[in-house]
Amino acid sequence: MTEALIYDLSAPGRLGVSLPEPDVPLAPLPAGLTRDVLPLPEVSEIDVVRHFVRLSQLNYGIDTGFYPLGSCTMKYNPKINEDVARLSGFAHTHPLQDPTTVQGNLALMYSVQEWLKEIGGFAGVSLQPAAGAQGELTGILILRAYHRAQGDAERTKILIPDSAHGTNPASTAMAGMQVVELPSDSRGNIDLESLRAACDATVAGLMLTNPNTLGLFEEHLLEVARLVHECGGLVYGDGANMNALLGIVRPGDIGFDVFHFNLHKTFSTPHGGGGPGSGPVGVVSHLVEFLPGPIVEIVEAGDDDEAPLYGLVMPARSIGRVKAFYGHFGMHVRAFTYMRMQGKSGLRAIADHAVLNANYLRARLRGTYHVPFDRICMHEFVAEGKWDEAPGVHALDVSKRLMDYGFHPPTNYFPLIVHEALMIEPTETESRETLDMFVKAMETIAQEARSDPDVLHTAPHNTPFGRLDEVRAAKELVLCCRPAWLEGAKAE
Repeated sequence: MTEALIYDLSAPGRLGVSLPEPDVPLAPLPAGLTRDVLPLPEVSEIDVVRHFVRLSQLNYGIDTGFYPLGSCTMKYNPKINEDVARLSGFAHTHPLQDPTTVQGNLALMYSVQEWLKEIGGFAGVSLQPAAGAQGELTGILILRAYHRAQGDAERTKILIPDSAHGTNPASTAMAGMQVVELPSDSRGNIDLESLRAACDATVAGLMLTNPNTLGLFEEHLLEVARLVHECGGLVYGDGANMNALLGIVRPGDIGFDVFHFNLHKTFSTPHGGGGPGSGPVGVVSHLVEFLPGPIVEIVEAGDDDEAPLYGLVMPARSIGRVKAFYGHFGMHVRAFTYMRMQGKSGLRAIADHAVLNANYLRARLRGTYHVPFDRICMHEFVAEGKWDEAPGVHALDVSKRLMDYGFHPPTNYFPLIVHEALMIEPTETESRETLDMFVKAMETIAQEARSDPDVLHTAPHNTPFGRLDEVRAAKELVLCCRPAWLEGAKAE
């Protein structure tokens, strides 16, 4: 059933659902909130069900296929996470309730804070930020507040590698700080000479993703942190790629002062489709008082017979709230469930297998696709989607053709320092059999690029829609469910 057909099936008086009589007095809506004419279709329940089930079957998701989407960690979300998040004691509580009535919720949040502190090697954690990008902004605001508290207002520069996520310079600019870009060296690390030259009394800090967006562990990380600290700056860690480090290394132990965790990546809570996300921020001891609040703390110790009393506390020099209420609580529940079920050994195994799977794909594909920084990677690697003998083929063509073989495309054209980039991340949840099928598809596409490039240029062929004009789609938005062109087609 197409989206047009649901309107064509409309007939006056048909009902898709019957609502019960209201048990409260009716009241008129304020003027201006409703439209006089709202031409919604009138269809039966079965037509509604078939329409939306059909639409759902057109979607590609982690529950239907492999998602090698680098840097986004689109891994399988265990369904028990969803079951726990829907328990009435979590789903039906309200953030304005008295804290004494939601002690279970607060205890869960306290546990997540404590576990993230241990996993990251930090003295304090705030669960407030609603996503990784907001976690970045929060971290830079903390960093700025710290320097201002020291009377050091001249520190306005944030150093950012050219391999950084695009949100890093955006977050820096939003915080009113100045971006200074640092080049990468031939092995994909920060260029140390450029870093040394940039480190002066105006540097507030460095934003560093480790492993970086090339999927590589910064080989000179300790030296990088030392240089920044010696000039009086702080080191901020973009935790988007923490999936490679769980149980192996703690960012707080290797020089990071501020760090955000992506619960919606590393800890399996739903990612994609626009959210929701969660980006808690961890800090070292001298930054705890600047964390956004309120934060859950034990306000009254318990004894052998009674549980402690949890409360909401605002840090002494907090930058304030960065999110309404207390963050995305549902994401905290899902992450709690995931961490509790995995345990210490399970979290370590996640990183071990994520790194193993990525290196397996890198080794299998590097003879077919050029890997510009070809050394042991972490959770992901970056290849080039181009060949000298197929000059008209681009990374986008490879990705579009991959859809015909039943796989979601990897990230394209990022990081920008790799020409025709294909960023590939298998995650730890995929089997060797799935990885082998992916390799076979990628090898076939590489052969097609040379023998029949047109099949790539016109891909995908086996999807509900062919190749879309993405530039036109962005410029000429269709914001209604029955656009003018559809009416014209029906008339013809």
